Amino acid sequence: MRRLFVGLTAVSVLAAATACGSSGSGGSDDSGSSDAGGTTTVKVGLIPIVDVAPLYLGQKKGFFEERGLKLEFSSAQGGAAIVPGVVSGQFQFGFSNVTSLMIAQSNDVPVKAVANGIASTGVVGEDFEALTVKGDSPIKSPKDLEGKKVAINTLKNINETAVRASVREAGGDPDEVELVELAFDQMPAALDAGRIDAAMVVEPALATIKNQGGREIASPMIDVAPELTVAMYFTSTRYAQENPETVKKFQEATAESLAYADSHPDEVREIVTTYTKIPADVLAKVTLPKWPAEPNRASIEELAKLGEADGLFKKAPDLDELLP
Repeated sequence: MRRLFVGLTAVSVLAAATACGSSGSGGSDDSGSSDAGGTTTVKVGLIPIVDVAPLYLGQKKGFFEERGLKLEFSSAQGGAAIVPGVVSGQFQFGFSNVTSLMIAQSNDVPVKAVANGIASTGVVGEDFEALTVKGDSPIKSPKDLEGKKVAINTLKNINETAVRASVREAGGDPDEVELVELAFDQMPAALDAGRIDAAMVVEPALATIKNQGGREIASPMIDVAPELTVAMYFTSTRYAQENPETVKKFQEATAESLAYADSHPDEVREIVTTYTKIPADVLAKVTLPKWPAEPNRASIEELAKLGEADGLFKKAPDLDELLP
């Protein structure tokens, strides 16, 4: 049944992409728009989390404008929802966890990663993500999650792989864990109210849960691989082929934005207040991810192995084709 569900999920993603015009015949104009001054406006699908702060910061600092680009941001619950939007031309670029990109590619959905996104800090208990429970929960280890309800932002993505890796490493059976979909910003309240037993969260939801007395029981991303490349910015293969100069400008501006964010944490925290509702006192406690210039290929290969073991892929993803 698990493999059947994976197959149905993958097919639905492919069908959504195809129905939106991924073949390139007809459909919406997916090239972006240019004004009289030569500035190209591109739409970017993002998740309203700390991870994407560099793009907001880069837009503010003029890194994209200097290269003739203007970004328009749209929010989504997860990378799995952004992929069809990019392939259909609703967005020219998107932000997605690497697993969702590998699933899409393994189902012949035409996606291409173009720039690095974020990486784990590599420090257990001091990462931007964590598997969390209420402060008074009897759950002490991921093994205790057997038979329990655990929230992740979307099924069949990197967070599912990471939770399963932590449960497996703790000696538990990941197939006995009930995974449910819930947006990151809804997880703190659901956990506090007891509607879920645990939550796999990223910042700023992690800081919110800690602020309400919750605690960490694992750093799942680190259980997958040290300094894991978690997410990347991507486009459709069609857009990359037809708009190489725009893609190059986006790559250059994003690289500058990542470097700036990595070295200016105070400005990162400030920009996060412009697109999330996190209070200032909670924001001060947020653990920032790493924003390296290049993806960690070895960590992505490990993620692919785990995804294959969990039956997420129709066929093995071609990392040479997917990665920049």
